[in-house]
Amino acid sequence: MIRAFDNFSLPLLRWFDPEDAHRMAIQGLRLLPPLRLRRDDPKLAVRAFGLNFPNPIGMAAGFDKNAEVPDALLRLGFGFVEVGSVTPKPQAGNPRPRMFRLDRDEAVINRMGFNNDGAEAALRRLAARAQSGGIVGVNVGANRDSADRTADYVKLIETFAPVASYFTVNVSSPNTPGLRNLQQAAALDDLLAKVIDARDQVRQNAGDTPVLLKIAPDLTLAELDDVVHIARSRRVDGMIVGNTTLARPRTLRDQTRAQEQGGLSGRPLFRLSTRMVAETYVRAEGAFPLIGVGGIDSGGAALTKVRAGATLIQLYSSLVYKGLGLIDDIKRDLASTLLRTGRDSLSEIVGADAAAITAEDWPVA
Repeated sequence: MIRAFDNFSLPLLRWFDPEDAHRMAIQGLRLLPPLRLRRDDPKLAVRAFGLNFPNPIGMAAGFDKNAEVPDALLRLGFGFVEVGSVTPKPQAGNPRPRMFRLDRDEAVINRMGFNNDGAEAALRRLAARAQSGGIVGVNVGANRDSADRTADYVKLIETFAPVASYFTVNVSSPNTPGLRNLQQAAALDDLLAKVIDARDQVRQNAGDTPVLLKIAPDLTLAELDDVVHIARSRRVDGMIVGNTTLARPRTLRDQTRAQEQGGLSGRPLFRLSTRMVAETYVRAEGAFPLIGVGGIDSGGAALTKVRAGATLIQLYSSLVYKGLGLIDDIKRDLASTLLRTGRDSLSEIVGADAAAITAEDWPVA
């Protein structure tokens, strides 16, 4: 059924503006009838951040910004879904057009700007599905016009703790002016201290909700040193590596679209994001698990990300080009690899190539 849906929908959606096509995809998922998927291979199960994931493949933040279709996505075979980014107040985001396909590169550039319905709307939807099960994380961000962005994050932790499986503190979007400055050492230390304290304050009523930090792939290694050190000292539960990049590789074929401002995602991001996963993994020294994001469009790419140090992975842009069948393809390839190599779980190969990857020449931009 999913293959038939891909064969019908992918060519059709390409006729529309990317943002309109995205809206149509959300509407389609809202109307999706219940599906009976095959149970995941038990070898694909992952335990991380104190949570049990049926498989390691997640839907990255940015697709379901307003928590409209997390259960439909889970039924399609994702092991977890991350909604958002959510801000305290509703936000229109940047002017359109603000999303661009680079078809020849299997890439996307976006400058959405945290457009979302706000915390109240997302909370209402997540509360309504609270008994449905499944792992649904909430990616939180600050409003563009906020006078105190740290207070925004704290407020969102307090608001969503009862309904979030985990939080992602997003300080790495390139599309909100000044947001990435929160990755600088002093600001990040203050932010994480207050976020973790807020989580701990609501723990008695809301339970223990893991807090993850999402970083940009554009950090220098010196900046990454600081970020990982602070993340470890503040005892975050994990990191997501990473967000979209402001870099424009010279290898991009669609040089006209490449001039658009915003974050680049998709296949061209794979090498840089994988290198940053490996660099983060060796610095974390097992203190917390990583989620690897960026350019994963096949089982082989997913396996490379795991061997670089990712315990879990997330997709988004590749689905624009490969369709929903990609989820099952990746799971099948990962399970086949475990069977062929006689391993019982992916945890046995997480980070196996990290040291070797960090010794390679830096990916050419």
